[in-house]
Amino acid sequence: MKDYVLELASQQDTVREKFNLVREYLQAYILKIFMDEGFFRSAAFVGGTALRFLYSLPRYSEDLVFSFVYPSRLNFIALIQKTKEELLRSGYTVEVSANDEKTVNNAWAKFKGLLYEAGVSPLRSENLSVKIEIDTNPPQGAVLKNEVVTKFLPLSILSYDLPSLFSGKLGAVLSRKYTKGRDLFDLGWYLSKWRDIVPNIALLRNSLTQTGWTDTLPDENNWRDFVCKVVKRVNWNKIEQELNNFVERKSDIQTFSRDNILALLSRQ
Repeated sequence: MKDYVLELASQQDTVREKFNLVREYLQAYILKIFMDEGFFRSAAFVGGTALRFLYSLPRYSEDLVFSFVYPSRLNFIALIQKTKEELLRSGYTVEVSANDEKTVNNAWAKFKGLLYEAGVSPLRSENLSVKIEIDTNPPQGAVLKNEVVTKFLPLSILSYDLPSLFSGKLGAVLSRKYTKGRDLFDLGWYLSKWRDIVPNIALLRNSLTQTGWTDTLPDENNWRDFVCKVVKRVNWNKIEQELNNFVERKSDIQTFSRDNILALLSRQ
């Protein structure tokens, strides 16, 4: 398996393309391990990487993020250890760390020497890390959908449906103390791709309540107004700078500009 990803990396033209391909392949391989372990019988794939894998979001994403949606006896630490064993068997040099003591379980898989072998880094010591997060107490109200997709490998993945994923993105836009450029880019992409998209309002309201939201909660008629306020107030220069390393096409940063996102939000 490692030889295969190195072969794929050798076919890329730039260091940036090599890096993103290697990271996405590792994400897909970890998803395959989780799938084989029955993980998606109790957990759903969410977040930016889910949008990338399932709906071809035109930006790269760093983390694998999940929500528990059914009761489970899953041992998170054991799952991460099993993942390490499978990665070692496939030829990778990898270290893992995991913490299941908080509501959001998290783990890191740190790949040693792979960036050097793939021609990304001149240093053998430079590592590539994949972060894994599982929310064990997610907000209620999501609608679930099973997706079958091939991203390097064939995968059968439980995820939120599109309106529920959109609610997750809106919740992040509205509740983060520091707005991420990636969230606003994703917002523009959503609104341009699905012009009539309506968020899962119950999930959005539950999500905001769970974060300690003290303002009036958005509803079907005014959620766009709430989002417009955030888009108008952020420092757009910082937003654009953050996005440079994540987008497939640099021109998309200008396409999903502040003015264009506000115009998309104004369409009812």
